[in-house]
Amino acid sequence: METKIVLYEEIKKVVSFFSKHLKLDKFKNNMGRKLALSLEDILTLSLFKQKNNIATKKAVYEIVEPDCSYKTMVVNMNRFYPLAVIILVLIMKINRAFSHNIKHIDSTDIPVCLFKNAHYHKTMKGLAQFGRSSKGTFFGLKMHIVTDLRRKILRVIFTGGNVDDRQVVIPLCKDLIGIFVADAGYISEKLAKEFHREHQRVLLAKPRKNMKKIMTEFEERLYSTRMLIELNFRNLKLFYGMITSLPRSIDGYLANYIYSLLAYQII
Repeated sequence: METKIVLYEEIKKVVSFFSKHLKLDKFKNNMGRKLALSLEDILTLSLFKQKNNIATKKAVYEIVEPDCSYKTMVVNMNRFYPLAVIILVLIMKINRAFSHNIKHIDSTDIPVCLFKNAHYHKTMKGLAQFGRSSKGTFFGLKMHIVTDLRRKILRVIFTGGNVDDRQVVIPLCKDLIGIFVADAGYISEKLAKEFHREHQRVLLAKPRKNMKKIMTEFEERLYSTRMLIELNFRNLKLFYGMITSLPRSIDGYLANYIYSLLAYQII
């Protein structure tokens, strides 16, 4: 317990730095009732939950014992996740400015519930869609990301689970340059031509096994680095609580995804 409280204080120091730099206090509503928790405390509680992969907000409430009711804590954590978006956008902007020339593109499934409950799920019904991944059919979203060779996340886009990965490549890689490595799901001659910029960027999609294409040794070495982006997905899901079916509102789901990404990037 003591170790977790120490971690809480460390997270709060990081949050305070960004809060002062971005002047997040200006987003407080100065009219009406004063917030029971400061904005820094709200963000710290949320990142503390994701960093420790704590499944429920109730468990966070019992560990930290904030000076407010449980309901107030939950409402504020869901209400102020856009502030986490602001910090995440800044971090990704910095990552893009100092990114490695070799980059990776991929997507992963974000189920919002068990597949057997998909037809009864209501909370994310307007956003979630049926999709297929290497693990089978799921009901939920897709998270599309572009990262660099140092595993820094450069940009993130969420779509319905049924969206073709190739449709997102152009907006995902807007203004980025370098060598972009992708799996066979991104094979498209039209996309490769649209994406290509002479002496600036190129998209290399790994050929399927049944394709008669000879790869150079350099290309093979590039494709072997794709495991790095898979590590990002693995860590977000296994250690930062990206996948959940517990929220009872759209804001609850979106807050969980954003806090997970932010905790992964700054802590």
